[in-house]
Parts: sequence; structure tokens; C-alpha cells
Amino acid sequence: MNDNAQQTDTVLVTGATGRIGRAVVDELLAAGVPVRALTRRPAAADLPDGVEVMAGDFADPATLDRALSGVRSVFLLWTAPPATAGAVIERIAARTRRIVFLSSPHRTPHPFFQQPNPMADLHAEIERLITASGLDSTILRPGMFASNVRLWWEAAINAGEPVRWPYADVETAPIDERDLAAVTARTLYEGGHTGGDYVLTGPEALSHAEQVRVIGDVIGRPVPFEELTPDGFRSATEGVWPRPVVDMLLDAWGASEGHPAYVTTTVADVLGVPARTFREWVTDQWKTPL
Repeated sequence: MNDNAQQTDTVLVTGATGRIGRAVVDELLAAGVPVRALTRRPAAADLPDGVEVMAGDFADPATLDRALSGVRSVFLLWTAPPATAGAVIERIAARTRRIVFLSSPHRTPHPFFQQPNPMADLHAEIERLITASGLDSTILRPGMFASNVRLWWEAAINAGEPVRWPYADVETAPIDERDLAAVTARTLYEGGHTGGDYVLTGPEALSHAEQVRVIGDVIGRPVPFEELTPDGFRSATEGVWPRPVVDMLLDAWGASEGHPAYVTTTVADVLGVPARTFREWVTDQWKTPL
């Protein structure tokens, strides 16, 4: 770290206007931690009072210097092409000693997480750069997000239609993003997390069909589930989802068939309270706008 940069208690949050970054900002504010938010468009940030908003763009690493000056730690949520990752990590390492990186569970010994995935490859390279930089780091590896089911199923369910989906019996352990944000915030301002490599999941394994049943229970009416074949899913998502994403998901679900979901207690271990269940997430979140 540059000895001329005066250290403060301020935490820099990248990706601060996105779903995860904004939740991290809220958690830090609630804990009384000074927050600086990095965004490409400060005028459109719409962040709470008390947040110091600064412009910066990973695609142009020189724009990060002012936002990095004197910060205590950095939450890195990568939101750009990979070409500038090395220069960004170099600039972070020159100005602070602590980084928390939102990665993916590509090292997790479960077939769901071991299928080829370009984003996981990028995350692995950024992790390598962080290690080589000498930064004190914590790596966060969330599994499936609970909010994915709103993107996948909400329109059909609200329209009274069946959920048509492949691999009815394949299990995942969806994590509530509020728990992810709370863990992230703790690792940014609380000691004892340097070197942590945290796989974060929800507290229970649920199949796709079971998740749909839970949603039906919460909203007060049964939701039919119609299982699609992989090819049927490809046809149903043609022109709506990018084909590489569809193939990646099908490969992960297919490889997971017959395997229990990978479930960790990391959320409870870090926060000292149980992780929210999928039912709790549906109860709190299903009727809020997308």
C-alpha cells in the first residue's frame, strides 16, 4: 500500500448500484461503517444519504485511483470484460491491503459447480491475480440465488400457468441475497476473515419441484409443475435466453441428477444466526416488484 495514503474506516463497494452491491451498501450503513460507492454514472446512482459516490470504470483502471484513496477495504464485484483485471487488482493493492471478492463456487467438490463456465474461469483468474498481489483477501462463493426463481417462474405463476422446467428432482440450496450481503459486510469490516474461502448456500436442499410447491404454499394456491426434457427446455427458451446460458444450466443440472445438493453452514457460522430458508425468502420477496 502507498504509505502516503492515509487509511480510514471507509469501505469501497464496487457494483454498488446492482442487486448485490446495493444490499451490501445497506448492510454496511446499518453497521455504522462509512461507505464509498463506485459507479460509472454517479448522477444515476440513487444511493442512500451518507454514501460517498465516486465515478470509476473497471474498463479504464486509471479512473479508480481517487475512489481507492485511503479506503480500509474493497468489495470487488467484477462487472467488466476481463482485459483490465490485472491493472485493477494492481491499483487496489497499491492503495489498500484488504479485498473481499465475490467469486463463484468453481472449486466446490460437487458436480453442479464443476461444469465448464466462462464466468467461473474469469473468477479463477481474478483470484489468481489477488493471490499474486499479496492482498489480504476473503473469497465469497455463493451458490444458486433464491431470486433466480422469480426470473424463471414468476411470470408463469402470476399468470396462473404451470411451471414448465427440466430436471424436476435436481436439488439446489438457494441462498437469500440478504444473507450474502450480510456476510459480505461482516467480512469487510470485521476481523478474522483474512484467508477465508467461504462457500455460501441456503440452509436446505430443495428440488425444483419442491421449490415450486413452496411457492404455491406461500401464495395460497397450488402451482402445477410440468417437467420438460432438456431439448424441450431449449425449445422453450429459444430466442429468449442465450443458448450458452441454457446449455450451461442444463449441463450443471444434468451432472447433479441423483446427487444431494451441496449445503454449507457458512452463513450461520459468520453471522451467528441461521440462514434464511427458501420459504422465508418467498414469503418476504415474492410480491415485491422485479
